[in-house]
Amino acid sequence: MADLTQNPGSAWRGATEYLKTPWALIVVILAAVALLDPANLGATITFAAKALAHTGQYILFAVLLLAYLKATGAEVMVARAFEGRETRMILLAALFGGLAPFCSCEVIPFIAGLLALGAPLSAVMAFWLSSPLIDPPTLLITAGALGWPFAIGKAVAAVALGLFGGFMVKALMSQGAFANPLKNYKPAGCCGCGPKLDGKPHWKFWNEPARRQTFRSEFLSNGLFLLKWLALAYVLEALLVTYVPADLIATVVGGEGVLPIATAALVGMPAYLNSYVAPPLLAGLMEQGMSAGAAMAFMIAGAVSSIPAMAAVWSLVKPRVFATYLGLGVAGAILSGILFQMI
Repeated sequence: MADLTQNPGSAWRGATEYLKTPWALIVVILAAVALLDPANLGATITFAAKALAHTGQYILFAVLLLAYLKATGAEVMVARAFEGRETRMILLAALFGGLAPFCSCEVIPFIAGLLALGAPLSAVMAFWLSSPLIDPPTLLITAGALGWPFAIGKAVAAVALGLFGGFMVKALMSQGAFANPLKNYKPAGCCGCGPKLDGKPHWKFWNEPARRQTFRSEFLSNGLFLLKWLALAYVLEALLVTYVPADLIATVVGGEGVLPIATAALVGMPAYLNSYVAPPLLAGLMEQGMSAGAAMAFMIAGAVSSIPAMAAVWSLVKPRVFATYLGLGVAGAILSGILFQMI
């Protein structure tokens, strides 16, 4: 009898959790289209399916690369960027920030360990600003949705923003700012432990059963993660292209000048979803009249101010450092958008 009384609750919790997933949102969206505008249901599904198939090759390569980096333990190479002179640390931290294969919870103990061990805040800030903007999967998905010029521009902007933030913080620290940036932080260990700061990568991971298992689990989990979010993104893009008037988009974030770019950066902060959903949505917005510079500003500001990124910063550092992080992110997004628009 005890099992019978517990099963309904478990089933209800399972159903509730499923309703929060992208798959459930896709079903709800398509059901709404079928009910309210059945003539466009087929076109919506076809649009999303073709776009997802086009990006499929990038998804496959991205998850293979990410699984390889995790299985080999390549993240230990990132820690070496924080050794040596401060200027060298800033340069390498900004560069490696876009290569780090960390999940959002692994970044927290990694950064906390660096600060606790005495790594300068300037180098940590360079890493923190560039890391949310680009990584191998994001680069490939951005290229699939928006083209390689935009993807390469975003990668360059990520490194440039890291350098901008790192050297700005270095200048402020020389004036006595940020003497004690770190809060009293105790890692919660939400996904085990953070990456090791020592050791060497094992490039031939297939020789060790544990690393082969890591590769398989990372491949499956990341593949399903990207598939569900991109499927939702392309369904939303189909709705955007079909139902949002192009004149409205062009009026708000279209055209030349600084105002549309600044508007896109400010809107991108609260509206951004994640680095995998944003490229397809921006592709739809650009078809409707959004300028390339505004799209770049939206993507950069949103990635820096995404909930996981802000939560990581807030959990580790004091409010003054948090405000500096956001200010540098928004200013860098606007500058990146202006420069990308000019180029």
